Amino acid sequence: MKYDYHESMKLSNQFCFPIYAAARYIIQLYTPILKPLGLTYTQYLVFLVLWEKDGVSVGDICEKLKLDNGTVSPVLKKLESQEYIFRKRCENDDRVVIITLSEKGKLLQEKAKEVPEKVACNANMPLEKAKELKSLLYELLDSKKNI
Repeated sequence: MKYDYHESMKLSNQFCFPIYAAARYIIQLYTPILKPLGLTYTQYLVFLVLWEKDGVSVGDICEKLKLDNGTVSPVLKKLESQEYIFRKRCENDDRVVIITLSEKGKLLQEKAKEVPEKVACNANMPLEKAKELKSLLYELLDSKKNI
């Protein structure tokens, strides 16, 4: 069978496009829900990491969020200026910066507790399908480790 380059170059046949468009759609779902909290989507993700485990390194946050230091550092500086977090150099290795939540950052979790449910309700996707999609996407992300 001959490879059809014309078909392979159609947007509708691209593996990446529905993932890209879905990611943009998801962020659009979060934006109006996070706005009253004064958070961007990326700031919210940082908080999710810290609410799960406080006192982690910038490197750990980058790894969990699959973002580079150049993306995460400005977000952390902004959260520090808003008094949500503290940044402190590790005593054993001054190259490592540890991020801890302030009391204000901890209290924000209570205000944000309804975010996941509100987003799920607005997504218009059955829960089982959403779980299946999430599982497939993590499978894709985990396959990156083998490259």
